[in-house]
Amino acid sequence: MTRDVARRWILKQAAAEFRFRVYGAGDIKYLPNLMKDLRDKKIAMEDVESIPDLGIKEGFDSLEFWSGSRDKLSKLHTWFEKRGYETTGVW
Repeated sequence: MTRDVARRWILKQAAAEFRFRVYGAGDIKYLPNLMKDLRDKKIAMEDVESIPDLGIKEGFDSLEFWSGSRDKLSKLHTWFEKRGYETTGVW
């Protein structure tokens, strides 16, 4: 019975999450704040919609982004690639 309750709870709480990284972003200080403003609908970006559940993690030489919306995250990924950033694919 305990396993059934745990399984139901996990299935109810679990959601898909998609991620990608942008490399070489360590020298640009404004990117994390720019992405936070996009998430909070303070700014608008070309071809990118606001992503309310956008997560941002700053690393030593990269920025990692994640969200439950694959379509919106793919558009953000494309935005970075158009501007010459090296990225991983959305996974």
